[in-house]
Amino acid sequence: MQNSAQSAEQPRNKSSFWMFLIPSIIGLFLFMAPISYDGDITIPVAVLAKSIQALLGDHMVSLITAIIAFMAFTSLICKLHTPSIIANDAFLNALFNPNMLWLCVRLIGGAAVVMTYFQIGPKAIWEENTGGLVLEGLLPTLFSVFIFAGLLLPLLLNFGLLELFGTLLSKVMRPVFNLPGRSAIDCMASWLGDGSVGILLTSKQYENKFYTQREAAVVGTTFSAVSITFSLVVIAQVNLEHLFLPFYGTVCLAGIVAAIIIPRLPPLSLKKNTFIDGSKPAQDADAIPVGHSTFSWGMEQALKKSSQVKSFKGVFKEGVHNAIDMVFGVLPVVMGLGTIALVIAEYTSLFSTLGQPFIPFLEMLGIPEAVKASETIVVGFADMFIPAILAASIDNEMTRFVIAAMSVTQLIYMSEVGALLLGSKIPVNIFELFAIFILRTLITLPVIAAMAHLIF
Repeated sequence: MQNSAQSAEQPRNKSSFWMFLIPSIIGLFLFMAPISYDGDITIPVAVLAKSIQALLGDHMVSLITAIIAFMAFTSLICKLHTPSIIANDAFLNALFNPNMLWLCVRLIGGAAVVMTYFQIGPKAIWEENTGGLVLEGLLPTLFSVFIFAGLLLPLLLNFGLLELFGTLLSKVMRPVFNLPGRSAIDCMASWLGDGSVGILLTSKQYENKFYTQREAAVVGTTFSAVSITFSLVVIAQVNLEHLFLPFYGTVCLAGIVAAIIIPRLPPLSLKKNTFIDGSKPAQDADAIPVGHSTFSWGMEQALKKSSQVKSFKGVFKEGVHNAIDMVFGVLPVVMGLGTIALVIAEYTSLFSTLGQPFIPFLEMLGIPEAVKASETIVVGFADMFIPAILAASIDNEMTRFVIAAMSVTQLIYMSEVGALLLGSKIPVNIFELFAIFILRTLITLPVIAAMAHLIF
């Protein structure tokens, strides 16, 4: 009997191994393999995203406008009277029937996108530096990334890859960052590809009870790093492309310092260490059982996960749900919040006034043209690219270098990452995001300034 049980177990283990290996290799390649495309280093998912942008061309903006306007109208109708077809479907109800706060944001996004597309209403809403920047500059990229990242994300999530990596990397991630090992995957996906991919990955893992509230908030605000590709765009904007390697080295160093310190400070340190449903993680969740090496236990967990996949149809359905959830649920939020933030940045002195207290700090760090530099600091909360645009007019190269590196390491900007975090299930609010943004600025600036003094 024992021999027959063992012989039955072997084919099952073998099939689970291939079920783990093949999709995981495909997922690793699509999300993390650095490839050269049009002279840039990027990842295959980003190339697929660019291909759909090229395919849709001028129709992309029209399609996005229709989606956001449709979501605003449908969400309002559902709030007034939810049709039974939506009320009886958990996925559709979550998508079309948000709470009052998110309904307001969707309505703002719907109004903003219609005004921007048709260029009607107050010019402040639709001009090229506000609503126009979000609709034509940002949303086409997010739309295409969401489609492919959403569809293909189950390759990373469902076949055991995160279980293996989580076990292998727990010896580094847990003591250094107090995070599970699987969070390193989020960082790598963001670093090589796009921060929005990392946030999507984090949100899905939080919803599936792999991250606690604290872990999801920390990973979403700390490890959804700006991609190498976009960092190249920022350093080019301040005319310092020849310094890209020291620039990106500085960004990585400052980011690691922030990742070690900020989760140990409020508001992130105050987050509950419970899952989305209120349950608590096991005390020995990262423990390796006796008789196992780290690798053998990781493989066992991975094979267990892959054996739970019953059909590729179910996996594909989950991918479609992911893509729909991001495209229809998040794009209206990004349009609404991103436009508001950029209007404030463009038409008020709020961010300039908030930057005033940083002048003595910048002078203490030995940054030339501290007054001009201070005007760029808080404006990064609206959009990461605005500080680099403002810095282009500053004469001193060292100051431009510091501002460019700071804008990348601040990480929380409302025209994309901030709006995505607020639109996801990750438990953070706008006030916490602003506090984290200020903390990241205060902690990374001395590191960046020290490196700048060594380089210049």
